[in-house]
Amino acid sequence: MKELQKEVDRLVKEFGGYWEPFEMLAAVTEELGELAREMLELEGIKGRGDRKKVEEELGDLLFSITCIANFYGIDISSALRRSISKYKERDSGRWLPNAPESLK
Repeated sequence: MKELQKEVDRLVKEFGGYWEPFEMLAAVTEELGELAREMLELEGIKGRGDRKKVEEELGDLLFSITCIANFYGIDISSALRRSISKYKERDSGRWLPNAPESLK
């Protein structure tokens, strides 16, 4: 993840630098909406979807989240590890009984 964060940082700086924080948050919101649209289509709720489009929108969402992390100097890997630990402790009785054996 660190290498990907560095790659995003290089690209953003090559394009002129980071947007203001709330502009980046708006980008996250926009990408989340686009992901939602593609998932609705993929699940047959609104048209016919394409898994590749869902993949593309997930990538776009991760890119925009990575921009925020980079702006604030946050290591995404560390943040995700902390969240995994938090969910594992907090929700172990709710989620893990149905989880694949590899996650228990």
